[in-house]
Amino acid sequence: MIDYATLAQESPSEVRHMIRKGQWDQPTSGLANGHTQANLVILPADYAYDFLLFCQRNPQPCPLLEVLDTGDPIVESMADHADIRTDIPRYRIYSKGILSKELTDIRAYWRDDFVSFLIGCSFSFEQALLENGIPVRQIEEQRNVPMYRTNIPCKSAGIFSGPVVVSMRPMTERQAIRAIQVTSRYPSVHGAPIHFGNPEKLGIRDLAHPDFGDAVTIREGEIPVFWACGVTPQAAVMDSRPDIAITHAPGHMFITDQKDTAFSIL
Repeated sequence: MIDYATLAQESPSEVRHMIRKGQWDQPTSGLANGHTQANLVILPADYAYDFLLFCQRNPQPCPLLEVLDTGDPIVESMADHADIRTDIPRYRIYSKGILSKELTDIRAYWRDDFVSFLIGCSFSFEQALLENGIPVRQIEEQRNVPMYRTNIPCKSAGIFSGPVVVSMRPMTERQAIRAIQVTSRYPSVHGAPIHFGNPEKLGIRDLAHPDFGDAVTIREGEIPVFWACGVTPQAAVMDSRPDIAITHAPGHMFITDQKDTAFSIL
């Protein structure tokens, strides 16, 4: 298995090549430094309009980056002819909202009626946080980012409804203020935090037990800072129960060829 430090400095195409060859099946935070990462949702065409509307009505947790043509697995806008079926470290298959499989290649499950959605990911502003002296704890600890279901409902669309999911990064209050300034420049990859401080106001009772990902260390003097998260569509899939849906495994993202700076509005 290739080590993390090596992949952090590789190009996006090389990282995807190693993923396709089965040389990396771990979370992607910090890989191909400076390049935008994306969440994935694949649905039958019968559900595609409802899901597109769901994303439109919930742009902070579900910012759309690219939608592929029906039956086409090849990414052309966000990457140079990458294959959405092989170029993500881990996928999840949901049957009527129930997780049925987690695997590293979905070619055997591909259908001609599938529509693929790429959605912005907060990993894409982490390099900007680091450049501003703000810690990214899951990178430090080489863990998956902790993610939590909240008590905030998304705006429903067609069959799709569910709660907003948030990712959490601990930092000091001073760092949190700077993080708000930095990440507000990236609305296409979730933008500014939606909350910091008391997790119970989001309905989160135990930071040590995230709903997705791994717990990370919160040091003395630090507070949790929460961003809307692209795992929100997976919560919607679990709640809304379409016949089949394929997603990335939380934290195991599609790495695009686009630079993070291309999504900064300032």
